[in-house]
Amino acid sequence: MHMNEEKRTQVLNRLRRIEGQVRGIQRMVEEDRYCGDILNQISSVQKSLRSTGKIITRNHLETCVTDALRSGDKDAAKQTYQEIMDLLYEQIQ
Repeated sequence: MHMNEEKRTQVLNRLRRIEGQVRGIQRMVEEDRYCGDILNQISSVQKSLRSTGKIITRNHLETCVTDALRSGDKDAAKQTYQEIMDLLYEQIQ
């Protein structure tokens, strides 16, 4: 992955925070907490993951995808287009 140090740090910090949130949800389930509270926390984790995914997606488009398209290699471009379509299709489901 081609990611500058600032973005890498930002993504890692977000992932560590998400990891803590997930551990918190596990504790809530172990403690038999109210379902609505657990669902709120799950929603929060999902939003955090989507936000982190946006950062990584933008980085991927700005680096890996751009490099493949600028290379002039038609096979690399075709593969890149297919990869983007697969990623978008997976996110929609």
